[in-house]
Amino acid sequence: MRILVSGASIAGPVLAYWLTRYGHEVTVVERSPVLRKTGGHAVDLFQPAMTISEKMGVLPRVESMATGTERLTFLREGTRKPISVDATKIFAATSDQHVEIMRDDLSEIYYDATRADVEYVFGDSITSIGDEVTFDNGAPRAFDLVIGADGLHSNVRRLVFGEVAKTFTGAYLAVLSVPREMGVPGAMTGHMGPGRSAAVYGARHIDDARAVFLFRSPELEYHHRDVARQKQLLREAFAGLHPQVDEWMSCLDGDRAFYFDSITQLREDSWSRGRVALVGDAAYCPGPAIGGSTSLAVVGAYVLAGELASNPDHGTAFARYEDEMRELVHASRKFALGVAKTLIPSTRLGVWGLTRGAQAMTSLPSWLLRPLAKLNSAGVRLHDSVRVKDYGNQGAGVPAP
Repeated sequence: MRILVSGASIAGPVLAYWLTRYGHEVTVVERSPVLRKTGGHAVDLFQPAMTISEKMGVLPRVESMATGTERLTFLREGTRKPISVDATKIFAATSDQHVEIMRDDLSEIYYDATRADVEYVFGDSITSIGDEVTFDNGAPRAFDLVIGADGLHSNVRRLVFGEVAKTFTGAYLAVLSVPREMGVPGAMTGHMGPGRSAAVYGARHIDDARAVFLFRSPELEYHHRDVARQKQLLREAFAGLHPQVDEWMSCLDGDRAFYFDSITQLREDSWSRGRVALVGDAAYCPGPAIGGSTSLAVVGAYVLAGELASNPDHGTAFARYEDEMRELVHASRKFALGVAKTLIPSTRLGVWGLTRGAQAMTSLPSWLLRPLAKLNSAGVRLHDSVRVKDYGNQGAGVPAP
């Protein structure tokens, strides 16, 4: 089949990889004129996504690009003594096989694994989906299937599904590129107060550092492409937290890479209509930065391609894809709502409890911490406990270029 995929970030290239291995002709269209290098946040790959990456032949490169974060140090607002925790113990508790990697790096790795076999069209976007697909710039073209892998603000979802059910978690996330000297590779340093936290971190292989901001708020009025308004809202949310945070925020005045969005869940349980389907954040985003959405996107892309390979009728394949993913998506949503409350406490007591609890947890010996974590397969071990279907390993182990 000729299949059009919208979105060249994470789910899109992973889906394209497996679809081409199963004999389909794939085109990926991406609104950005080039592969996005947006200065995004670090993301987590848990064991199922790591296994899929290994099948794709890219795991060594993924592991080589790990951020290497080993220590988290936070100063509570109004105190003078920071609290430091061992990040390696937290990662070991959550997964037997885990990598934290910059989102841009992961996207580039998956893109490189597919670009020899997949047609990529950058700088264009779908305008309608009918007998033919029309585009902002390119000529209309015919495809058998169209897959939206274009993120939380999916254009394909808007065109085909219209408004869908969403749940705002009450929090916002922002990521800002800052000068490299502001961060330390292997460490995250931050400040935390009721309803807000800010931190900066670096990685040995990137030429800048990243400041990440989380804060609670009623829903704010802004457009997801209105960067000036987003920066204004961020300044207002973090005014007076700490002079070091003010220094990081000064980088908002330039043209450094910047990301801002609400932490919002999609709540629909049907991700297909006719010959169109959705995958990744476009379908079932559990909430940026809190629900393991990157691993969920990788697993979803793998499952969707596998079901299309296993079922000659695309309607049956889409239904089986939804059945395979629904339990994991529901669990991810529930987990993410809990994480949103835990990561951004609304009271001073909550901030104290979070920092002290993390310190106490990582003070436990590794031989005890990991077994205790494994008792909570619906919590911190949620994504590590997922077992994906084996679709015959067609194309497995083909090395990336």
